[in-house]
Amino acid sequence: MIEKLQDIQRRNGAIFEPMAEVIVPVSFDNDTLAIEAAHQGVALADLSHWGLLKISDNDRIRFLHNQSTNDFQTLKPGQGCDTVLITSTARTIELVTAYVTEDAVLVLISPNRLQEIIKWLDRYLFPMDRVILTDLSKQSVIFTIIGAESDPILAKLGVPLPIGDTYASHQLLTINDLEVRVAIGSGLGLPGYTLIAAANDGAKLWSILTEAGAIPMGERVWQELRITQGRPFPDCELTEDYNPLEAGLWQTISFNKGCYIGQETIARLNTYKGVKQRLWGIRLQASAQPGTIITLDDDKIGKLTSVTETNSGFFGLAYIRSKAGGIGLKVKVGEIEGEIVDVPFLTHEYYS
Repeated sequence: MIEKLQDIQRRNGAIFEPMAEVIVPVSFDNDTLAIEAAHQGVALADLSHWGLLKISDNDRIRFLHNQSTNDFQTLKPGQGCDTVLITSTARTIELVTAYVTEDAVLVLISPNRLQEIIKWLDRYLFPMDRVILTDLSKQSVIFTIIGAESDPILAKLGVPLPIGDTYASHQLLTINDLEVRVAIGSGLGLPGYTLIAAANDGAKLWSILTEAGAIPMGERVWQELRITQGRPFPDCELTEDYNPLEAGLWQTISFNKGCYIGQETIARLNTYKGVKQRLWGIRLQASAQPGTIITLDDDKIGKLTSVTETNSGFFGLAYIRSKAGGIGLKVKVGEIEGEIVDVPFLTHEYYS
């Protein structure tokens, strides 16, 4: 199962390190090639260390609708969405992707967060609720293909395109005799697809994709992409210090769906333009540590949350006070000069 997949990945040059109680390929000793593939060709990332939760039984849609920010009542089987789990005061718990099937909802959860999310959801289950939570993580592999050439690779493998007409649309398909759920979206601000299959089929599916031309990508490059593309991540940008409006996740929020946990606070922030800080990208003249205070004319205006080194220099994500400004703002990160820039994954309603 997973051992066979790891053997195949080692033959691809994988270097493994522990993460989320498992070992993951952090690099395939091809980081520059993988970055180029993600932007100009197609890269392949193994996200099997992420959590996969199945929510089933008759009340599954109503339950998820009431526990998260997006509108599940309008979704049909074969559709999906990103949604945020938040506290009663609208503080961020987790950003997840949900895929609605005929008899369940599959929920993709960040690494090392699944058990926490199951416990949190279980708190809101009442004896009369017909909802079953099932951990599918060890039974599944999760791959993403990322890049402009994702469609040609899938077409080469006989996948009928288009999969659907919206983000997170998905179909259960056969790829070389393997049953694979193929969903639109790479989870980043780049084109691509998410593939979910049985763990037993992981090694064969990985081989099929690489033989078709996908370039293996390790966790190190994936993290670089998620920072430069602007995807917020647990313990970095997604913490209970921030709400999803501040985190630039407006696209995950329905303002018309009615009550859900944290809805009153979200509605109030939107109505009264109460978003006091926003998440942005930041170009840096040198490296800086996450947590470093950001200043403008010696006034504290924000905090650096993530940083990575790219071929063109250092890049980070940072929360910046709304009144201080946004794109183009020149700031100091500690003693390092920085400039606030837009990133593809994030949306800010007041700037749209």
